[in-house]
Amino acid sequence: MHRLRTTVVRLRPITAPQTAKSQSQARLAAVGGALRTFQPMRSYTASVSAEPFLNGTSSNYVEEMYYAWLENPRSVHKSWDIFFRNANAGAPPGAAYHSPPLAGAALGLANAQAMVGVQPNVEKLVEDHLAVQSLVRAYQIRGHHVAQLDPLGIMAAIDPGPPPSDIITSNDKLEFYGLDESDLDKVFRLPTTTFIGGSESTLPLREIIQRLEMAYCQSIGVEFMFINDLEQCQWIRQKFERPGIMQFTLEEKRTLLARMVRSTRFEEFLQRKWSSEKRFGLEGCESLIPALKTIIDKSSMNGVESIIMGMPHRGRLNVLANVIRKELDQIFCQFDSKLEAADEGSGDVKYHLGMWHRRINRVTDRNITLSLMANPSHLEAVDPVVQGKTKAEQFYCGDTEGNRVMSILLHGDAAFAGQGVVYETFHLSDLPSYTTHGTIHVVVNNQIGFTTDPRVARSSSYPTDVAKVVNAPIFHVNADDPEAVMYVCNVAAEWRATFHKDVVVDLVCYRRNGHNEMDEPMFTQPLMYKQIKKQKGVLQKYAEKLIAEGAVTRQEYEEEIAKYDKICEEAHARSKDEKILHIKHWLDSPWPGFFNMDGQPKSMTSPSTGLTEEELGHIGHIASSVPVEDFTIHGGLSRILKGRAAMVGQRVCDWALGEYMAFGSLLKEGTHIRLSGQDVERGTFSHRHHVLHDQNVDKRICIPMNHIAPNQAPYTVCNSSLSEYGVLGFELGFAMASPNALVLWEAQFGDFHNTAQCIIDQFICPGQAKWVRQNGIVLLLPHGMEGMGPEHSSARPERFLQMCNEDPDAYPVSEFAVRQLYDCNWIIVNCSTPANYFHVLRRQILQPFRKPLIVFTPKSLLRHPDAKSSFDDMLPGTHFQRLIPDSGPVCEKPDGVKRIVFCTGKVYYELTRERKNRGMDNTVAIARIEQLSPFPFDQVKVETDRYRNADLVWCQEEHKNQGYYDYIKPRLRTTVDRTRPVWYDPASFTHRGRYQ
Repeated sequence: MHRLRTTVVRLRPITAPQTAKSQSQARLAAVGGALRTFQPMRSYTASVSAEPFLNGTSSNYVEEMYYAWLENPRSVHKSWDIFFRNANAGAPPGAAYHSPPLAGAALGLANAQAMVGVQPNVEKLVEDHLAVQSLVRAYQIRGHHVAQLDPLGIMAAIDPGPPPSDIITSNDKLEFYGLDESDLDKVFRLPTTTFIGGSESTLPLREIIQRLEMAYCQSIGVEFMFINDLEQCQWIRQKFERPGIMQFTLEEKRTLLARMVRSTRFEEFLQRKWSSEKRFGLEGCESLIPALKTIIDKSSMNGVESIIMGMPHRGRLNVLANVIRKELDQIFCQFDSKLEAADEGSGDVKYHLGMWHRRINRVTDRNITLSLMANPSHLEAVDPVVQGKTKAEQFYCGDTEGNRVMSILLHGDAAFAGQGVVYETFHLSDLPSYTTHGTIHVVVNNQIGFTTDPRVARSSSYPTDVAKVVNAPIFHVNADDPEAVMYVCNVAAEWRATFHKDVVVDLVCYRRNGHNEMDEPMFTQPLMYKQIKKQKGVLQKYAEKLIAEGAVTRQEYEEEIAKYDKICEEAHARSKDEKILHIKHWLDSPWPGFFNMDGQPKSMTSPSTGLTEEELGHIGHIASSVPVEDFTIHGGLSRILKGRAAMVGQRVCDWALGEYMAFGSLLKEGTHIRLSGQDVERGTFSHRHHVLHDQNVDKRICIPMNHIAPNQAPYTVCNSSLSEYGVLGFELGFAMASPNALVLWEAQFGDFHNTAQCIIDQFICPGQAKWVRQNGIVLLLPHGMEGMGPEHSSARPERFLQMCNEDPDAYPVSEFAVRQLYDCNWIIVNCSTPANYFHVLRRQILQPFRKPLIVFTPKSLLRHPDAKSSFDDMLPGTHFQRLIPDSGPVCEKPDGVKRIVFCTGKVYYELTRERKNRGMDNTVAIARIEQLSPFPFDQVKVETDRYRNADLVWCQEEHKNQGYYDYIKPRLRTTVDRTRPVWYDPASFTHRGRYQ
């Protein structure tokens, strides 16, 4: 038989719960028994002659057939295919062969006689080859469990249980695979699912084991066999199994040493100067700095021009100094005890801030932009923010494959395993509208979270197991082996450039100090920290290694240290200059050209947000048509589009059409719009329908909004995964990249924002004060007490209002329309008309600065017959109305009005209906406060002065301790200079509320 080259081998490792001896005996018996009872069919003689068996060459013949079967199971007769499969699976004696289902098959006597005569050495040959296959695969699957990953040698980084028993670590375990010491010098053919042979196709078993140990059980542990892509698995095998892979040039070693010097001496300098300051230093994982620089160098070599990074606080100052290359004096001045909380750039602790820097990469001589995102102590919260900003930069530069812009995320081991947003972010990695085409994750695995060790902090063996959900390879590496770290990071960067998928580098290290420099770790981890106190620093160990090799001299090493120490001292002297601190040094997302040189808006005026009649008509026509030929839409949708066309003809719009007008006009003016969230394409309440689906052709869609004008900006509308935390963080990051885009996130129901509360509390609400950056993200939160229960119906407006930075007891003296907006931390509105919703969306882009916008959107008003707006309210010269006054009969005789009811949102329509039913049109005025924050003091004052004899009432449908009342009451009292009481009444026409 012709021998074929093997390309694919998939053999299951032997893992049945038996002793090694009984396992071996059972398998030997199975093979022998199967061979002795094997009765090949007559049809077999047509394709394979039995003559070699009769000539005494059966052993070689079976070997040839076995190799052919490895290449292609169909190349041998079905009988042999069944035999090899069952024998490999550990079939009991006599059970490996089963007759294939061929009708009319007869037994060949000669063949049966030949098989009975098979010699025992054939049984041993087949068994040994199968054993070697299983052995190779076992190392590939589980070799990382016995790799030397822990610098401390206490194995706290992984499952504290014993290592897998089927990994060979000494000769006495050969029995597990039915092998013994006599087999160590036998030569075996290597399958093509291993590259340990290099250019050799056969190796002695002793050499096979030695090479597998070198590949999988040293300073690097590789998890990849769960990946269901053969090409990717083969790629990884080549990177780690080929002999002599970790060879570095003299120049590479010297560069690595210099980077280790900077990383280590930076931390030591901070410790000398500010020993009592918290800084969350990197001691114990100093190799992180050369790791990141290696990833950046390799990525730059592959064409990457911009890298967005996110990380926790540990090691942030070191990364800022030695990776991003932030000026050292800017870092050191943050330790100044005279720095006030109100100073620029001091809204949060120094180890939370970020920056943006464009520089030359010295290894590749190419420009590269590095951005480290600011983030709070809420661990992993920055992950989706980084991904969103990365996606935006890729989008705006046309990088559809992620070749020019990429992200790096750093994690702590405990947070990586414990924080659910990590899983949410991973699940976005391959979604079409969210993918960033691969992220490199670096885990600083110091084997402890605050004071909690892994045994009570996670249920998985590794903190990185969550990455398996997206088939990301995981490279564990001993952080005290800098060359192994460098190699792994090179491979990770190549993986990302080759496959554009996520990859994880797990730096197994330790934390030399406590959680911060002021903690005492011996309280809770006495044994670990006894070992750490004896641990020689990684820089010292690596320097001694290179000196012993002759790569550097001791004098050169000491000169490198002195050189960097001098740099730090000079920067420290400069940091005492009071003029050195400036906001621009802490911006992670600058917007070139949007502000003046001093960071102020170019204008403080707000232009009209209206449109011409022609523009409204044109956009209305697009919204009510299907601008693609031969496209079949649903019958119900046809009626909706006809209804829209009828409204356009009548010059009115409902909520959905008002939104369409705002979006379409901004797109026509060149503003990119991105709307994201669960079910946003159709709209939760089936009102939007921005994506049309052909009813006859699968996956054929039409987005009419992208047919507004020839040179319009693109419109992105995308249903998200069932996530709020991760997706809102992603959209926030997207909005950071450019001020010239309208980025909106819509909650399926308003109360669902509560699972994204961290993003709202830590990023959106305090963004400008805390992170010295503006952001124009829009949150659309459906709200209305309409039978879904008191919590599911409510978007919790009280929470947003509670976080406003406005003083309720001070009547503003500045210009209201624009200055109030500029001074606030965010804008909160509850519109009652489609026209006002239209205007507030356009204002969000046309105003000269960016503030987050929170919109409590309606549910019942989406189709309410009275909740429609005329085109007249949207024409040039019209604006967003912060307050809509009563325009009914009460205006004729304001002195006769007994009560003015202030309200917001849909309750207005219920109040007007009740007022009419009770005949109170002349005695009760109703004013709608459309913009809740910043509060329209000036316009409220106009109304209270007009109805000077009227009682002041606030009406809402929410419970008294919810909704708007606690926010509105002090502001109303400030407006009237506390001369009139403010009543609360949830039903102001049925009973008189009590004075408050």
